[in-house]
This record gives sequence, C-alpha cells and structure tokens, in this order.
Amino acid sequence: MASENRSMDTHSSHGQRIVAAAAERNKEPILEVFKKFLRNQSPAAAAEAKTILEIASGTGQHAAYFSQSFPDLTWQPTEATVESFGSITAWAEGLSNIAQPPLLLDASSPTDQWPVAPESCVAVVCVNMTHISPWEATQGLLAGSGRVLGSGGQLFIYGPFFVDGKPTTESNAAFDRSLRAHNSSWGLRDVADVDACAAKAGLVRNEMLFMPANNFTLIYSKN
Repeated sequence: MASENRSMDTHSSHGQRIVAAAAERNKEPILEVFKKFLRNQSPAAAAEAKTILEIASGTGQHAAYFSQSFPDLTWQPTEATVESFGSITAWAEGLSNIAQPPLLLDASSPTDQWPVAPESCVAVVCVNMTHISPWEATQGLLAGSGRVLGSGGQLFIYGPFFVDGKPTTESNAAFDRSLRAHNSSWGLRDVADVDACAAKAGLVRNEMLFMPANNFTLIYSKN
C-alpha cells in the first residue's frame, strides 16, 4: 500500500496546501455525521481517550475542517508515506488541536507496529481508502481500530461499497471496474465482508448511512 499513490481524484495546489476536489465535496456531509453520532459517545470512552485518529489523511483538508468542530479532542493525522506530510502540516497551521507531526502509518501493517497506544483513541476515521488500497489495508484498519479504540470508541469509514455482493448503482459498478483495471487489488468492498472483519476485531456496526454521490458511512463501536 505504501508504495503507490492511492489517489484517483483531481488535485490543485495553494502553496504547500494540496486541495483534493473530492474532499471539498464530501467534507460537509461527513461533518454532519460526526456532529450527530460522535457526540453521542459513551461517557466511559470520553473519559479515557481524547484522540481522534485519522487513517489515510491525504491532503490534510479533512483534519483541518473537522477538528475545528471538536476543539476538546485532539485530531491525529496519519499517512502511509511522507509525501503528503507537507500539505497536512500546512493545513494544520494555526489549529492547536491537530497533533503534529503527522504519523507514518500504513493500515496494512501489523497492529503492534501502529505508532499509537492501545485504547488511546475515542474514534478512528477513514475516508475514501478502502476501495483504493488492497483488501489487506481494510483488514488492517479494522484490526488496528480494535486495538487503539477505548471501550465504547467508534470507527467511521466513508466511501463507496457493495451491499449484498452487488453495487448499489450502475455508476458504482463502472467505478469498481475502472479501479480494478487500474490495480487488480483495488475495488469496492462488500459491507458484509467489512462487518465480518470488524467482528474479529471486537467491533460491531451500529449504522450504515447513505451519503451523497452513492457513498456510505459505516459506523462501528468497540464492545
């Protein structure tokens, strides 16, 4: 996963800040999900952990946008390579609750190699990674989340998915074909397969929310 640029999106640059068009489009709908569900975290989870761990932070736009709505929590960005660290750092400028520097974290690496303490996070967030990385990255995301989340902590996964083995729209079917043509290890994951991996990590899905542009947000909690 670390050796290949995952992005299939359109980018532009503003100084060191890289702007991904998809992040601009989806940041507000995703924030509304966080506002509705993240603040309903269990008191036990809130008392024991104050960090939101973002897996595959990309440009850093999401960290900058989301963190401002949760000033009492620390947002920890990560990426699988250092290539986007400059952009992440630039977006974090002036935002005291974004931890710096970003952490080097490949989701597909063994969980004991994650540079995050066990049960130190109130939430894990992953946006648009599962379909543009090998299946092992999704497996690692779930296993690692089970390790770093405190009791009652939440995992939010955003992106396109298959449901019951089928694409939800023809455009998603075409998107899946294009991804697999680009890289045979990429492609839309089935929600049932993600749920099964989550269960092995001690996570249970509480929500599957329909999002704009044929995406979903899957929300899991740690038992």
